[in-house]
Amino acid sequence: MKLSVIAATLLGFAVLSAQPAQAQDEQRYEHFKGQPAKTLDQAMFNLANFNAKLAQLMADGELTAEDMATVHQLSYTLENALQKLDEEVDTLQEVLEEVHIASETLDYDTVKKQGRIYLETSAKIVKK
Repeated sequence: MKLSVIAATLLGFAVLSAQPAQAQDEQRYEHFKGQPAKTLDQAMFNLANFNAKLAQLMADGELTAEDMATVHQLSYTLENALQKLDEEVDTLQEVLEEVHIASETLDYDTVKKQGRIYLETSAKIVKK
């Protein structure tokens, strides 16, 4: 089973490398979906765990064809996590802007409410 996944992945690489970029983008999603990242917590969990798996593969020295297939699969989950993180950072920027504007206008309630949201969310991203 593992060997057939590797063979299919490598065959996919060969087929895709022979196609124009647009066709590659259209077919790319058909390989693997990766683990979802529906929440920031899930995205951060997946980033930590799948980065560790990628680091392990990279630390072992030479990459085999099987390693390349594994990296390929891991990348889908990492991409999902980074996409969610990007969305969350965009939202975080909007919340911080509300805090910024509220601080200029002495809107204490908004600063307290949105400031709390900002701090809770950013704490999930910032390493302590």
